[in-house]
Amino acid sequence: MAQTFDAKPSRPYRALQIWQILISKAANRQVATYEELEKILGYKGAGVFAQTLGHIMYYCDQNGLPPLTALVVKKDKGVPDTGLTTPKDLNAQREEVFRYKWFRDIPPTPEELKHAYAKGQSSQKL
Repeated sequence: MAQTFDAKPSRPYRALQIWQILISKAANRQVATYEELEKILGYKGAGVFAQTLGHIMYYCDQNGLPPLTALVVKKDKGVPDTGLTTPKDLNAQREEVFRYKWFRDIPPTPEELKHAYAKGQSSQKL
């Protein structure tokens, strides 16, 4: 029987779901607003994405991938929330994301995303 993301509401599974959305956006040279992701995922309220997007951010960083989270922006400002990208030039980061061939890579598993997040969080505490 097919499984749904609603049946697996953990952050690593939701991160995988967002991964799929973002690589599709990247292939079309588009960004996604937090509001757009809220509607797609059925979320309500602000501030629900930081930890979930953190899974993607750390995975990309630890695996030498362009920062996929650079595509998620605030509707009114067109920039990501603080902490989800590096202080490098945002436009250059987006170009890296747009040029990368995301569909040639096997997506990370929820377990890999969870591990990347834990590793990233522990390295920030040092």
